[in-house]
Amino acid sequence: MSRYAKLTITILLAWFTFALTASAKHLFLNEAQRVGLSVAFAAGTPVMVFALWFALSKRFREFTLSLNPRVITFTQIWRLLGIEFVVLESRSLLPAVFARSAGYGDIFIGAMAGLVAWKLTTPRHGTSFIGWQLLGMLDLVTAVGLGTTAGIIDPSGPTMLPMTVLPLSLVPTFLVPLFFILHVITIAQAREWKTSSVRTSVLMQTAA
Repeated sequence: MSRYAKLTITILLAWFTFALTASAKHLFLNEAQRVGLSVAFAAGTPVMVFALWFALSKRFREFTLSLNPRVITFTQIWRLLGIEFVVLESRSLLPAVFARSAGYGDIFIGAMAGLVAWKLTTPRHGTSFIGWQLLGMLDLVTAVGLGTTAGIIDPSGPTMLPMTVLPLSLVPTFLVPLFFILHVITIAQAREWKTSSVRTSVLMQTAA
């Protein structure tokens, strides 16, 4: 196992431990009954740290691009947990404007993850592969946006309070940023496929 692999696993464990511990101590609990700044900070910080590390460190970038894109893509199957949002909405425990979009969006991405990992993770299907990854990212961004504005859109409906306590608090503070980062990695990998394909074509034409 490489140094970066060990470091990445350590960081992931530390990140999960922080999210779990902070949730257990009710640090994300929002008395205003909507996802607040503490949740936004916990969700946004890992993405920003990854973006900076990826942009500034050539070795880290090479490590992430060397990961198996099929495995990374298949990991998105966990998004099927979005079923829980739909169930809670049906019991009036989450606002419909959030739960239906986030829930059905996650279900779609999770249900397609296996097929995309199996069939589309090739240079030949690079455009479709990137398109699906972008849909996954859009689903996450939309869910966060609707989650933070649900109280404004429907002030008389159910609140987002369940998303600020365990176990659902782990979704915005750990799973959402993790899935977003995985989407970014696979898109970067697919862009490398295209670059490699263009270089190969140019070399073949030159040789001919």
